[in-house]
Amino acid sequence: MATPVGRIEKEFLLKVIYEEKLPVKLIRNRAEYILTLEQPAEEDELVFRSDIPLSKVKLFSKFPLKFNYHGQIIDFTVEVQAQERGLLFCKTAGNLHKNLDRNYLRVDTPSDLKIIFSFQDDRYALAFPRLNEYENIMAEDFIRNLDPKDLSALVQQITDSLGNMADGYKIVNFKDKVPESIEEKIVSATGKILFLPSTAGFIPKTDPYPKKRIITEEIFKSYLKSTGMESHSLDEYCAKFLTTKFDNNIFSEAWIPILFHEYVIGYILIWSEQQGKLPFDYGVLDSVYQSSKVLAFSLKENGYFEHGKVDNVPFAGRVLDMSASGLLFACPPDSGLLSTLLIDADLSVNIQSPSRSMNIVSRIVRKFNDGNAVYFGCRFLNVQSEDLRFLFEYLYGRQLDAADSEFLSGQV
Repeated sequence: MATPVGRIEKEFLLKVIYEEKLPVKLIRNRAEYILTLEQPAEEDELVFRSDIPLSKVKLFSKFPLKFNYHGQIIDFTVEVQAQERGLLFCKTAGNLHKNLDRNYLRVDTPSDLKIIFSFQDDRYALAFPRLNEYENIMAEDFIRNLDPKDLSALVQQITDSLGNMADGYKIVNFKDKVPESIEEKIVSATGKILFLPSTAGFIPKTDPYPKKRIITEEIFKSYLKSTGMESHSLDEYCAKFLTTKFDNNIFSEAWIPILFHEYVIGYILIWSEQQGKLPFDYGVLDSVYQSSKVLAFSLKENGYFEHGKVDNVPFAGRVLDMSASGLLFACPPDSGLLSTLLIDADLSVNIQSPSRSMNIVSRIVRKFNDGNAVYFGCRFLNVQSEDLRFLFEYLYGRQLDAADSEFLSGQV
């Protein structure tokens, strides 16, 4: 994910651009310009000269720029303050970013492009605990050689598996009950796994999964504070929480949420009652987590959520900029779409130019709000090679060639 650089690193990088005469790339009106800093950056003022004369620039226009420093691609935006004597006087608008997860330089969206969005998957309005992130439920998650519509056989296979790995288990549906215990409440609020490998130990302090999946001690305490608990009581509560389980002969335990899109529809609970037995490990956790995904997919295939399906109506977000590998669009803060535009949700993006129409699957990878609008950064997932070539040439005004690899971020 793109990371904003700190103040000291920002000052250093702006100094390096000048001293090492690093080329800074700008794309404008499908033409590529190389800018160089004419003087050291002072109080955030940047004075650029272009290798090709720039046509008249509207004051206070904002341009995304990009440069390469020792293989690290840095992205930032400038706001034009003045243009005179062949120089462009700018100030930085916002942060510099590194570790980019986009491949190509962003440009203003051409005015003759029409872009329409729709959701890639069915959307639902359900009476289950709701999260701010989206969980993709795919057929690939399903157990091979098992009919997803045979829910009884599936549940039997899952319970047989749970019985082999745990002394006790439970599958709970939040359609039948609301979250009541602290464990149910925190699992339904976070959508993460409450994993207690040993109740004689501690709540895990770290999460080994790339896409974070575990309720760590920090998350657990943060949730307790959100309920009104005082900070000085947190350690005592956590210790008592584990001790009570140990005293009740629960020596290892895991609460795994069953996720469907942005909803927590229930959970699978497993526990060990044999002191001295090896505690649950991440292999057990992975197996039960996979079972939860399989169960959610089977419920979908059996029409369990059909009553909550909503119409997938195409919509036109305000596209601020785009590249050959993604785009940024905005919605007003009162838009009814915001509740379903979530991180990891997939959108179908129809891009229409005067000569070509493209349908590209795009995933929301970031979301932020500045008070005036809510912004969504999207990454293209499945661009056909001919569409990528066309889009590149349309946005940047030149053919895609091997030299462009210099400006690949390496993160996509």
